[in-house]
Amino acid sequence: MTTETLDPVLTAVIANRIDGIVREMTNTLLRTARSAVINSARDFSCAIVTGDNQLLACAEGLPIHIFGTDMQTRTMCENHPDIAEGDCYLHNDPYTGNTHAADHAFMVPVFFEGEHLFTAVAKAHQADCGNSLPTTYMAAAKDVYEEGALIFPATRIQRDYKMVGDVVRMMETRIRVPGQWYGDFLAGISSARIAERRLKELCAKYGRQTIRTFIASWLDYSEQRMVNAVRSMPAARLTNTGRHDSTSFLPDGIPLTVTIAVDPDAAMIDIDLTDNIDNVDCGYNQSEATATSAVLAGLFNSLKGDIPQNAGAFRRVRVHLREGAVAGKPKFPHCCSVATTNVSDRMVNLTGAAFAALGDGNGLAEGAVGLGIGMAVVSGRDPRFGDQPFVNQLHLSINGGPASPTADGWVTQGIPVVAGLMYRDSVEIDELKHPMELRRLALIPGTGGAGRFRGAPAAVLEFSIRAPSMTVIYPGDGQEVPPKGVQGGADGTPAARYVVRGDGATRVLPNAARVDLGPSDLLRGIDCSGGGYGSPLERQPEKVLYDVLERYETIERARDVYGVVFDSDSVTEATRVDAARTAERRAHLAGR
Repeated sequence: MTTETLDPVLTAVIANRIDGIVREMTNTLLRTARSAVINSARDFSCAIVTGDNQLLACAEGLPIHIFGTDMQTRTMCENHPDIAEGDCYLHNDPYTGNTHAADHAFMVPVFFEGEHLFTAVAKAHQADCGNSLPTTYMAAAKDVYEEGALIFPATRIQRDYKMVGDVVRMMETRIRVPGQWYGDFLAGISSARIAERRLKELCAKYGRQTIRTFIASWLDYSEQRMVNAVRSMPAARLTNTGRHDSTSFLPDGIPLTVTIAVDPDAAMIDIDLTDNIDNVDCGYNQSEATATSAVLAGLFNSLKGDIPQNAGAFRRVRVHLREGAVAGKPKFPHCCSVATTNVSDRMVNLTGAAFAALGDGNGLAEGAVGLGIGMAVVSGRDPRFGDQPFVNQLHLSINGGPASPTADGWVTQGIPVVAGLMYRDSVEIDELKHPMELRRLALIPGTGGAGRFRGAPAAVLEFSIRAPSMTVIYPGDGQEVPPKGVQGGADGTPAARYVVRGDGATRVLPNAARVDLGPSDLLRGIDCSGGGYGSPLERQPEKVLYDVLERYETIERARDVYGVVFDSDSVTEATRVDAARTAERRAHLAGR
């Protein structure tokens, strides 16, 4: 730890100013990007890393994107000993610190008085990354070659603030929608350059030594907050297991295990993923960055208190990975195309739910999983705009959030790796950008994992197209193994996907699929719901009544699952809970 410290007020001012810079990066990227996956769904994250490659600030960044950012800047430094002011680097290599090939990270080293003090990082999911199929999630790809993405291992794309034209031409030649891509490319660089400008202003205001002292003392403070949190926990060794669903190319699915050791005396937490199977011959392998980020996200979801999420706090966590494991460090050339979602979602869930074994009030239930119909990548040609090609990822899913010891699940969680930080697409914007028509988007009453706190309900989505054809590709999960409840809470409901052809024939779709739609076809997807926390018989009866009134729950489930009886057979605003009959009903359901 550093022996120098700053005045607490000045520390708070600078810390919030740096968070403000990250938010300005975020606003820049959100408002200048061209593709809907960035400017509508907000599938991107921004961060500031120190010159010696420690994550310093990541305000509002997606957990799966951010917690491995320092691995990428380290690769940049190792590959380029001649780093200089005016440089910008592009990194999307999953084998040297990135998440997956579809996430392009723009890294700008920030110099002040000749010293490399920071690196600004803007990471954005691309609408198209050059894969062999028009999708950024190549679930069935046997290796990185079949995946086909353009890979940039911290490649210099600007020198002395001037673009390296060869890289731009290479990408424009390969990307299916080069104009859209180039707008996103410029937006990513601009986001990082905004941070460069603001960080230089910050250093000029307070001086280089003050900023260096701040960095050291802020990380030490964050570590101490983590020490306090770990020491408040009981000593424990926790193991949790689960499974990713099967697919046609992975008929046994993927068994998953996480083991957590909590040592309050040493104020350390060890998270061990080494007892997982070897890399699989498809796109579901995690990268080192996503394997680390997923379990850190599950851990931070479970900690009590507001702890800064940076390298200081991470000093108190050791993540153990095995090379060549599906949840670990991938062995080249195994494909990591879906590294940011499917297995990562399961590992976020397993880690958070593991802490529930510490007793009531700890951990949380599992959240909904699966990039289904509402998060598919759609592509084709748009007859409204001269038959121009389009490729983009939808973000229309709901996916029910997990219940916690203190709250019901978020309806708008998205998926566990997103944790509610992305936006759901505007229906109108999606219909403007793609030749499609949303027919239905609705919550399904009575589907959330029941509990003292309930998981968010499942949702149904239906859309048809306004074009001769459209290709829809999704990597899927959650149709076999739904999110689990904890501490007596019920499991969530599984996902389901269907295609309804123009002649009325309905076909059940597998977890992962490519679907070619015709003009009279319709796609229907049902998202998972979240798991519940605690016994449903302990839920406050008034909350059950509210849920029925708001159509989160049904009268039948209120009676048969929650044991709540009302004073009338039809629920209206005038309905009240029948306390005596409810107590009798709950005693019966509890077997008393």
